[in-house]
Amino acid sequence: MEDMTRIDITRPRYDQNTYEGRAKHFFAITNPINLLCGSAELEKAKDVVQRLKKGEDIPDMTEEQLWRYKEIYDSAFHPETGEKMIIIGRMSAQVPANMAITGCMLTFYKTTRQTVFWQWFNQSFNAVVNYTNRSGDSPISVNQLITSYCLATSGALVTALSLNSLTKRAPPLVGRFVPFAAVAAANCVNIPLMRSKELREGILVTDEDGNKIGHSKIAAKFAIAQVVLSRIAMAAPGMTLPPFLMDYLEKRGVLARMPWISAPLQIGLCGLFLTFTTPMCCALFPQTSSMDISSLEPEIQEVMKSLANRPTKAFYNKGL
Repeated sequence: MEDMTRIDITRPRYDQNTYEGRAKHFFAITNPINLLCGSAELEKAKDVVQRLKKGEDIPDMTEEQLWRYKEIYDSAFHPETGEKMIIIGRMSAQVPANMAITGCMLTFYKTTRQTVFWQWFNQSFNAVVNYTNRSGDSPISVNQLITSYCLATSGALVTALSLNSLTKRAPPLVGRFVPFAAVAAANCVNIPLMRSKELREGILVTDEDGNKIGHSKIAAKFAIAQVVLSRIAMAAPGMTLPPFLMDYLEKRGVLARMPWISAPLQIGLCGLFLTFTTPMCCALFPQTSSMDISSLEPEIQEVMKSLANRPTKAFYNKGL
């Protein structure tokens, strides 16, 4: 019988100091198959993880089974609060949900009504995801959520409608990139607004052992910038490569003969790209990132100087 107590269940299975390890971790928790797990299986996963955290040994369970339960738990429960997340806000729902939304944004972008609806729908979905995955240490207030949602939606709509107007006389291919520009602009507005409390008050930074050092606004800026870059990179391939294929098909008259093929083809292509870009871009930066203490606020540096074993690095959760 294997001794499960030797496994540190509080950490991911794979080495998070390497890109490969982070990518394997996110491939596991963004796996859409996890959405098929029923309530009983989710509760079983939660029970297994909680028992291992308490140092209990679980008989008749292999290491592989343990890590599978850990993957299920990580894909459905909030990492800080332990609450079960609503299904569309889970990491495992990101690929199927985003492939449908992104494919429709790329297909229906030519009229004002289509643009308004799909940009609004996308930002509504993003608001649910951001709220579901909010930080337990810096909770998002209802007012903050509404403000961020309204401004991000407005930013996306203004960008999309303005670019649509500007590209009316441009080649058709140029107009196909408008949805990506709108999504990128919305991410630059939405994420900083959703996490504005962190920018005002700072995010928790710790030493290597997890001991609290303080709250840093500088670390918050780096964390938010990393998330914005990851989100834009995640969307880029699926929103910039299909337009070339669709433009080719349009010029060959394929879309005129078979107009029904546009939406399913683009949704399928987006799904193919997102299956890989979602975990790979989540892994661009370590979930628990680090900074030199010397780069943080002077008051934090002063606190560190008073310690006998003064750490040189501070660690923070960058968010997703």
